[in-house]
Amino acid sequence: MSQKSEVGRKRRHRRIRMKISGTPQRPRLNVYRSLEHIYAQAIDDVAGVTLVSASTIDNELAASLAGKTKKEQAALVGKAVAERAAAAGIQEVVFDRGGYLYHGRIKALADGAREGGLKF
Repeated sequence: MSQKSEVGRKRRHRRIRMKISGTPQRPRLNVYRSLEHIYAQAIDDVAGVTLVSASTIDNELAASLAGKTKKEQAALVGKAVAERAAAAGIQEVVFDRGGYLYHGRIKALADGAREGGLKF
């Protein structure tokens, strides 16, 4: 990713964050995408704590992610974060795409989270 596109992404993310915030009842589902991995976490912005998280570097998910495409991995991470959120008593979230376009791996993660039972 070039430096110019990263600056634009951060600008978009700042603009999005001015409008959305996570609460204990409806946390913010934040997504970060690197070239190789994807990370998702449900955040309570009032208390400033991460409630649940999942990523492609989780040891629990490593076996199921082997040999899959990045979009398939993102969908599995979405399902995993949804299952962990359900176990923590979270049904609804506010989706924070992190300034990325709602396309490709970001969309796959969101669809996986919806499949897993999260509402947003």
